[in-house]
Parts: sequence; structure tokens; C-alpha cells
Amino acid sequence: MTTPAKNAPKNNAVNPSKYLGNELEYLRRVLESESWSNTSGSWTQTLEAEFARKLGANFAIAMNSGTSTLHAALLACGVAHGDEVISPALTVIMNTTATLHANAVPVYADVNADTFNIDAEDVAKKITPKTKAIIPVSLYGLPCDMDPIMALAEKHGLAIIEDNAQCMLSTYKGRAMGTIGNCASYSFENTKHISCGEGGMVITNDEKLAERVRKIGGHGFKNLRASEGRIRLNQSLFQNPNYKRHDTLGWNYRMPEFNAAVALAQLERVEELVALRIKSAEIFLEAMRGCAFLVPQQTPTGLVNSFYTLGVRFLGAEQGVTSWEEFRTTYMEAGGDGIYGAWSVPYLEPMMVERVYVYHNPSLYGNVRYREGLCPVAERIQKQLMQFKTNYRDLSLAEQKAEALHRTIRRFA
Repeated sequence: MTTPAKNAPKNNAVNPSKYLGNELEYLRRVLESESWSNTSGSWTQTLEAEFARKLGANFAIAMNSGTSTLHAALLACGVAHGDEVISPALTVIMNTTATLHANAVPVYADVNADTFNIDAEDVAKKITPKTKAIIPVSLYGLPCDMDPIMALAEKHGLAIIEDNAQCMLSTYKGRAMGTIGNCASYSFENTKHISCGEGGMVITNDEKLAERVRKIGGHGFKNLRASEGRIRLNQSLFQNPNYKRHDTLGWNYRMPEFNAAVALAQLERVEELVALRIKSAEIFLEAMRGCAFLVPQQTPTGLVNSFYTLGVRFLGAEQGVTSWEEFRTTYMEAGGDGIYGAWSVPYLEPMMVERVYVYHNPSLYGNVRYREGLCPVAERIQKQLMQFKTNYRDLSLAEQKAEALHRTIRRFA
């Protein structure tokens, strides 16, 4: 068990702020510039260039959320009315809702019980002539097994949209996640490795795809390009009454300059932020070493997990030790942070069970139904999962919480 660091924080210690870099300075510069929209500003442009460079991609398009990125990516990849999109049964509902907003049909593949990620063998069983895309989600920071997924994509002519919302700087067999599929989606929501309140990014090496993503997220302005999100560079042209602006049906998914400034400051320190999460996870893994009823997410050889959180299967109920709820309560009483459960599998959320989605497009979804038992592995382990926090900026605080976990384990063991 890791010994708590000397002068470890007390139980009421506050986790240091995540915003310790240039965030305030960059926000001040945006305010002073009075150019607060990315239609004419430069902060979003700079963020995109630096993000693409960091991940090793040719193009990056910043957006206002990690859900906007998924929707835009689906449309840019040609997903249309009646197409089917396969995503894992263990993930947030946003993969489902983005698919529905694209007027496509969500199809769910089961997951691997050890990695919690999408099972390529089950994906293969779910492919039909209507399948257009697969969204592999790298859960908790662990890369999906991409080789078999890419083989399926090549065999069936499918688009692969990596959902890397929780997977920053993770690698798969030496390759950077985000550069393997057709494109990849990232989230800058408040809990993510990089945070700016809300925001997201699409990266790709395909110039035509990048331009389509940018136009879809930028009101369909015809002068948007793969590497250029500003539309008012030529004022004489833009202000002319004869100028025609739009050649694509688009939405307003643009990232404001304020968010871009904060995200850029975070990106400058991203290696440090990711390393802290990995180290925090290692401290917790050491605390639960040898515990038979806590089974951590397995990281296969050759993969680097960036540990957005530490996912663990709790088997205490099955082994007659204690309940999920009692273990969490006891851990908190011992001084630990709260333990998060996993989201419900998407098709068992009320919106799906009550078939609210049908009203979005009755002619398409009238006969589309989902049932319990569709993905049995995901349904089983979803109830077991515990997510332990890793976003500690003071490792002595992580050690303190891990010691609380160790005491809790000893009590029940």
C-alpha cells in the first residue's frame, strides 16, 4: 500500500485548481481584442493548429461541444436518412442522440468484459447492408482494439469515427489515438483532460472531410476551408450585397474565442495533466492490489491508458461481501471521494424505453425498438462499475484518498 506523503492534505483539503497556466492571461487578451467570435478571431485558429500538431493530425476543427463534433462528423462522413450507425452499449447516450439527429438508426454492439470497450466480434454480427459508420468509444481513457474494427471498416466500406472524449494522448500499439479512423471526436467538457467548460474538437487527415465538418459546424459558409474557420478575412467581399454566403446546410457549432483561449492554455500543459491522472490511477491500483472483489479495467499490452477515470468492476455483491451502495458509503465515511457509477446502457434510458425518439422522425423510427438483453455483457457490468476519480492535481491528496480506499477494503475483506 502506498504510504501517504508527508504533510498530506487533511480530509477537507481542496483539490488544486486545474487552471494554473495561461488561462487568465489569454482571457484578458481576448477581452482586450474585442474580437470574440471565431469568424474573425485567431484564438480558435491557433488552438486548432496546436491541437492537430499535438495529436499528429493534418486538420482540426474546434466546436462548442463533444456532441456537436459527433453530429458533424456523422454528417460529414455521409451518414444520412435510414443509415445504421454502430456504437457500444456501454457509453453515454450522446452517441445515440447524435445518430438520431443525423436521421440514422442506432445499432448497439456489446463490450468486452475485461476492457469495457466495444467488442469487434459483436460489431461484425451487427453489420447489415444499411450500416454506414461505427463509433468506437475509448472508455475511461483506454483505447479500443482498433485493428479488427478497421479491418471490418475496410471490408464493408464503413466510416470510423473515434469517440475519444475520454482518451487524450492515449496510444494504440504505438499509434496516436485519433489518427487511426476516418476522424476522431474530442470533448473539452469540465471533467475532461482538457477543459474549457464546454467545447470539442474533430481531427482528421482527410482534407475534404475536414472541410465538410467545418462547413456543417459553421452555418454552411461556402468560403470555409479545412484549415480556415474565419469567414470575414476579405471585408470588401463579405460586405458586398451581391455576395452569396452559404452552399451547405449547417448548424452553429462554432467554439467562442473565450473557450478557445482557455483550451489553448490547457493544451500547453496537457502532458502534465494526463500524467497526473495516470499517476493517480496507479496510486489507487496499488491500494486495491490483491482485492478479489475489485477488478480494474484491463489495459492490454501495447496500449497506453490516459485514465480519464479509473474504471473498476465491483464484485462484492456476487461474492457475498457487501453491496455496491454500502461499499461506496463506507469509503466516503473513511474520507474518500464519492464513487461514480456507470451510465445506464443507452437503450434502457427512459428516452429510448418510452420511444421518445420516434417523434423525431415517425416514418423512420416507427418500427425501431430496443429491448433489455440486447447486449448482455454491457448490461451486466454496467451495474458493477465503479469510477474512481483521477483528476487530482496534488498527488498527496490522491494518496490520502487511496489510503481511505485501502482501509475500506480491509474492513470488508
